[in-house]
Amino acid sequence: MLRIFRKFRILLLMVLIWLVLGFGKGALAGDIILNDLGGQAVNISSYKGKPVILFFWTSWCSYCRQELRTLNQQYSVMAKEGIDILGVNVSESENKVQRFFKGYPLNFKILLDEAGLLADKYDLMGVPTYIFLDKTGEVISQANSLPDNYKSLLFK
Repeated sequence: MLRIFRKFRILLLMVLIWLVLGFGKGALAGDIILNDLGGQAVNISSYKGKPVILFFWTSWCSYCRQELRTLNQQYSVMAKEGIDILGVNVSESENKVQRFFKGYPLNFKILLDEAGLLADKYDLMGVPTYIFLDKTGEVISQANSLPDNYKSLLFK
């Protein structure tokens, strides 16, 4: 009986370490709610049912600015294809992001991840980063630029 108890304690300790170190992070981000630039709360899980491109960026990143322009130009085509795009600004204040977009019309929704919760959920290593989610909300791919085959990735 003592031997079984020890094995159970060791197993429990291993599971706790696994969770604390973050290995238990799932690919789904349904429990993350962020505000958009209009101050509205956006639940990531509300986008389940169709493919989503999460684009993580910052205002100081020149590559991010290029990718924002590309996404802005292609958004109407992507929307007609049934693809949602969410631009996720990482670790910058709402005021700074608002100033960045002053006089720059944007066609897709921008979310504010000031605390980096969503970035942490996806183990973001840097910006720009694209996360491609299928209809169920699972990660199917990740890239630093928009690949030409984004449609085939999202509609497998």
